Amino acid sequence: MTVPSEYELGFEQGIWLTQEAHDRLKAELDQLVANRPAMAAEINARREEGDLEKNSGYHAAKDEQGTQEGRIRQLSHILHWANVGDAPTEATHAATGTVITIRLQGDDNTEKFLLGSREFAGITDLTVHSPTSALGAAVLGSAPGATVTYQVPNGRDITVDVVAVERFAP
Repeated sequence: MTVPSEYELGFEQGIWLTQEAHDRLKAELDQLVANRPAMAAEINARREEGDLEKNSGYHAAKDEQGTQEGRIRQLSHILHWANVGDAPTEATHAATGTVITIRLQGDDNTEKFLLGSREFAGITDLTVHSPTSALGAAVLGSAPGATVTYQVPNGRDITVDVVAVERFAP
């Protein structure tokens, strides 16, 4: 079973972002958009160097432009669908913006992660799982004490116990 990414789902349910994360993504988007004229000038300069078939500088510049345009589309999509605000004040069940502690059944070790956007990876030491990931979708809505099963990409079923749900404090 393949779980679609947040981008494939189109964020119809929205995605939670702190104001800090929103501002950071908006600044990145603004910088990339402002860089478009410089990128176009670089491509034109490389084009004038001659034979485009053998011009590695031209192809590198076009590849970089494609990467930047992809990120611009991604950031625009995220910001369009973003629900900006604080993390939930009460954490009685697993929801976007909460920290979940789970334990693999038959194991004493626990794992703690943030249920949210991968855009949070830069502001927390916690592992971040999307609510649309296999694990995220399985625990979404669960309360401490719940047992959930999800399927990993190799087709194996994993069963975990939800040990705790806490408010995320960046």
